Amino acid sequence: MTVKVTQLRPFGEAAIAEAARLIAAGEPVAVPTETVYGLAADATSGEAVARIYEAKGRPSFNPLIVHVPDLATAEQIGDFSLAARMLALVHWPGPITLVVPLRPDAHIASLVTAGLSTIALRVPAHPAMQALLHASGKPLAAPSANESGRISPTRAEHVLASLNGRIPLIIDGGPTERGIESTIIAANGDELRLLRPGPIEVPEALPSSGGVQAPGMLASHYAPFKPVRLNALERHDDEVLIGFGRYPGDITLSSTGNLVEAAANLFSALHDADAQPGRGIAVAPIPEEGLGIAINDRLRRAAAARD
Repeated sequence: MTVKVTQLRPFGEAAIAEAARLIAAGEPVAVPTETVYGLAADATSGEAVARIYEAKGRPSFNPLIVHVPDLATAEQIGDFSLAARMLALVHWPGPITLVVPLRPDAHIASLVTAGLSTIALRVPAHPAMQALLHASGKPLAAPSANESGRISPTRAEHVLASLNGRIPLIIDGGPTERGIESTIIAANGDELRLLRPGPIEVPEALPSSGGVQAPGMLASHYAPFKPVRLNALERHDDEVLIGFGRYPGDITLSSTGNLVEAAANLFSALHDADAQPGRGIAVAPIPEEGLGIAINDRLRRAAAARD
């Protein structure tokens, strides 16, 4: 990997113009979305997509989400059933990703789908990602802007800590609004399956049928360097405790038990706990309801056994 000087520039016209220039040159750049910061590159270029994998050290069988400016562009890339189109009309732009059959004439690099016959598409709401999509004129593959398997970034400084020297540019748009990755729904005809829980609940979606069908489905994912212990009611020796609600900690996701606040703080809390002294991280119980389902999904992956 060629070592780069990583620029950190505030979101604005100049930063977007520079990011579009780098994307045209086949380079990945970090940009905020409403969920987490993404590492964006031209989804039609195999070399550009390979540089995402290189920068992240990402497993080649884990597919990437492709970001597009609107539904009309998405329909040029994927085949949308009526059910998929209805979800898109209701929730796009926004934090939901739809996995649909890939059109044979889509001109998407094969590395993006990791060999699958489907593609994960999203129309983001964040003005920085929307500006970059319009300035570059390309669909942008954009997984989270962090080393693969590590904690997803919700601030520009998280990206810099993880990918400094690996990418040329980070656009700083401040902390992300949602703080947790998009909901992923597979839409095969009229059947909807929940592949990854996230900020948007889709009650009619069935559980996943298993296998790696979309980003974020590896067993060990979103992992700090320290081991993670879940459902902790108290701190053990040499642990950093992440609290929630009536279980206070060294770091607290939400002192009032607010799941929206907890989701927004989740990855920042894991980053902070990973940087503090101590050999392990303990996390207080999070209710398995609403956004708590998505939070617990991320925490279980963070706590999974490492190879």
